[in-house]
Amino acid sequence: MKEALKFYINGAWVDPVKPKTLDVINPATEEPCGKISMGSSADVDKAVAAAKAAFPAWSTTTREERVAMFEKIIASYQKRYDEIAETISMEMGAPIWLSKAAQAATGLGHFTTNLEILKTYQFEETRGTTHIQKEPIGVCGFITPWNWPINQIVCKVAPALAAGCTIVLKPSEVAPLNAIILAEILDDAGLPKGVFNLVNGDGPDVGSPLSSHKDVDMVSFTGSTRAGILVAKAAADTVKRVAQELGGKSPNIVLEDADIEKAVASGVQSVMMNSGQSCNAPTRMFVPASKNDEAKKVATAAVAGVKAGDPMADGTTIGPVVSEVQYNKIQDLIQKGIDEGATLLAGGTGRPDGLNKGYYVRPTVFADVTPDMTISREEIFGPVLAILTYKTEEEAIDMANDTEYGLSSYVQSGDIEHARKVANKIRAGNVHLNGAGPDFNAPFGGYKQSGNGREWGEFGFEEFLEVKAVLGYQAA
Repeated sequence: MKEALKFYINGAWVDPVKPKTLDVINPATEEPCGKISMGSSADVDKAVAAAKAAFPAWSTTTREERVAMFEKIIASYQKRYDEIAETISMEMGAPIWLSKAAQAATGLGHFTTNLEILKTYQFEETRGTTHIQKEPIGVCGFITPWNWPINQIVCKVAPALAAGCTIVLKPSEVAPLNAIILAEILDDAGLPKGVFNLVNGDGPDVGSPLSSHKDVDMVSFTGSTRAGILVAKAAADTVKRVAQELGGKSPNIVLEDADIEKAVASGVQSVMMNSGQSCNAPTRMFVPASKNDEAKKVATAAVAGVKAGDPMADGTTIGPVVSEVQYNKIQDLIQKGIDEGATLLAGGTGRPDGLNKGYYVRPTVFADVTPDMTISREEIFGPVLAILTYKTEEEAIDMANDTEYGLSSYVQSGDIEHARKVANKIRAGNVHLNGAGPDFNAPFGGYKQSGNGREWGEFGFEEFLEVKAVLGYQAA
C-alpha cells in the first residue's frame, strides 16, 4: 500500500496543516491500496502563496527556457510511464492494457503537443500602431476527476506551464496517486519551486477555497455539472476566469446509409470502454426504426464479447467502476431503465457472473428506449447503452440535440458528405464522423451544460493567456 501523506508545496514535500487521512480504495478488491492526507483551506493558502510568489519569475522565462524544461519533463515522464499506468489501473480500475495504451499515453501526448505549440506560438504581433501581447493569466487552480486522471490533469498543467502560469492542483481524492507521481516527475525535471503545487482533499475543504481564493486568477474544473456549478459560484465573487469541462449524454446517430453492423458494434465498444466512465461516451444510439431489429441483434452480439474482470488480467475488456458510490448509482439507473419499460437486451443489475467482489457492473444494453426515460436523459457513467429509434433524419437530429448537455456527438454514414451535413446540425463541441478517434490538436469542450472554454491543442493553450493591447506602440 502506497502512503502519500505529504503535499507538494513550494518545491518540497510538506505535512498538512491539520492531520487527516483517507484510504484510497482499489475498486477491484474493495481493499485499501493507498493512503493520502486530506487538506484544508490553510493548505490551499500555503500553496497559492507559493504559486503567487513564483509567478513573476516563471512568467518571464524565455520560450527557449520553457522548451528545455518541457523536454526534461517528457524524459522524466517516460521513465515513470509503466508505473503511472499500473497506478491508474490499481486506483480506478481501468484494464492495464487501456492504462498503457491510452490512460498514461494521454498525459505524455499533452506534454508533447504543448511542447510543439510552445516552439512556434506567436505571443506578440503589431496591428497598425497597436501592439498585441498575449501574456500568462497568473495563478491557476485546477480541480480534476478520477475517470481519466492523468489525462485531465496534464491537459491543464501542460498548457498552463507552457503559457507561463503557476499552478495549484487538487486531484480527485478517489484516484490521487497518479498525481503524486506527476509531482515527482516535475520535481525531478527541475521545475522551479512554487510553479507547481499539489494539495489533496475533497471539494468542500480544498476545492471550494481554491475556487474562491482571491489570489487565484483562473480556475479550471473537470467533473460533474452539479459540482461545476458550485465551482463557478465560488469563483464568481473574485471575477476570475472559469473554464469547465462537465457532463455529457452523447448521441450516436446511425444514418440510413451506414453499415449497420459496423456502426452498432463499434458504438457498443465505445460505450463500454473504460467501463463507461467517459464524459464523451456515445451512450445514446439512434438507429432507423426500419433497422431496429437488426441493430438489436448486432448490439447483443457485440456486448457478449465484452468481458468484465481483473484489471491486471489478460483478456479483460473492462474493469470495475471506480467506487461503491458509483456502483450503487449505476445499479439504480439500470433498475430505472427496467422499471420504465425499456427492453433489456443484455446485462442488468448485479455483478457479472463469477465476480463476487469488486465494483463490477454487468455490460448492459437497453433497446426500445424513449427520449423521456431516465436512462435517456441522465448521465449514467457506467457501461450502459440506450438504443432509441427514429423515423426521419430530422427527428434523429432533434432527439440528439434534446439534452441539457453538448459535449460530444457521433455520426455514422456511408457517405462522408452526408455525415458532414448532419454534423453541422448538432449542438456539441465535438462531432466524431464514422468512428474518428481523438486528436490532441483538436479543441475539446462542450456546449450548454457540458461546460465552457476548450482544452487540448492550441485552443486549450490560449485559455491560459490574457490579451493586452499597447496602443501607440508604433508611430502613426
